[in-house]
Amino acid sequence: MKKQPRFTIADFNKVFPDEAACLEVLKVIVYPDGIKCRKCKKIRPHHRLMNRKAYSCDYCGTHVYPLAGTIFEKSTTPLKSWYYAMFLVASTRCGISAKQLEREVGVSYKTAWRMFNQIRKLMAEDVKLSGAVEADETFIGGRRRGQKRGRPQRGSHKSIVFGVVERGGKVAALVTPDASKRSLMPIIKAKVMPQSLIYTDEWITYDSLSKRGFEHRRTPHAEKVYVVGDIHTNTIEGFWSLLKNGIRGVYHSVSSRHLQSYINEYAFRYNHRSDPVPMYSLIKGQVGQVRHGRYGAYAPIKKLAGGA
Repeated sequence: MKKQPRFTIADFNKVFPDEAACLEVLKVIVYPDGIKCRKCKKIRPHHRLMNRKAYSCDYCGTHVYPLAGTIFEKSTTPLKSWYYAMFLVASTRCGISAKQLEREVGVSYKTAWRMFNQIRKLMAEDVKLSGAVEADETFIGGRRRGQKRGRPQRGSHKSIVFGVVERGGKVAALVTPDASKRSLMPIIKAKVMPQSLIYTDEWITYDSLSKRGFEHRRTPHAEKVYVVGDIHTNTIEGFWSLLKNGIRGVYHSVSSRHLQSYINEYAFRYNHRSDPVPMYSLIKGQVGQVRHGRYGAYAPIKKLAGGA
């Protein structure tokens, strides 16, 4: 398969040269078939209002606001700055801190932090996995002095994260209160399609997978055996490595309260690693429920704007 060209900063500035172009791209995404005037009840030609981020119906003058209901609404930050922040967050391999976002976008740290948190909220995805799937749990948090490696003992301050990944596909990872059957099985049922082949280690929680309609293969990690033919959990272990190294290298440490949002960020980046322009997935996810006008219904998104 031919590798798609990388979307560079030069490409970004070409697609989004100014605020008008940014608004036009958003309008095309929200209204791919044209703007349906809520008063005329028909798709009508609309023209841009120069003094606001809105469009007016050429027939009745009714205004439409593409930014309504999105994270861009009521924000004084230019739309191009929002798009550039999305471009940076989605395209960096290991992540970007709010402090670096402040320097790159040219806003205050308070604004950069707010933008970063809003963008990270868009990165939560509901994925369904099938075929060959690997499942594993990991523990995130610093080690106390004298603490040994391995599974934490009762009372540990570490956070437990459970993940499932489709080989060659997407990943889903969630913070869980523990690694018990009661906590992990509902996640597997929600994220993995029935009759999928699941690879795990020898943790006792996975004993009932075969009884729940899944094929099950496991590797005896306790015996220092990690690969037997195609039986392994190296894919999910690779994602854990990306996640932990990213948190350690970019954010240094995160609180358990916000850990899930950071996991969502790295899972989004992993799931869209083949997208030529991952930021369009962010924009699409955000405006997928933008209101048609102030009181109208939410509009589904059918396609991306040109250039994606």
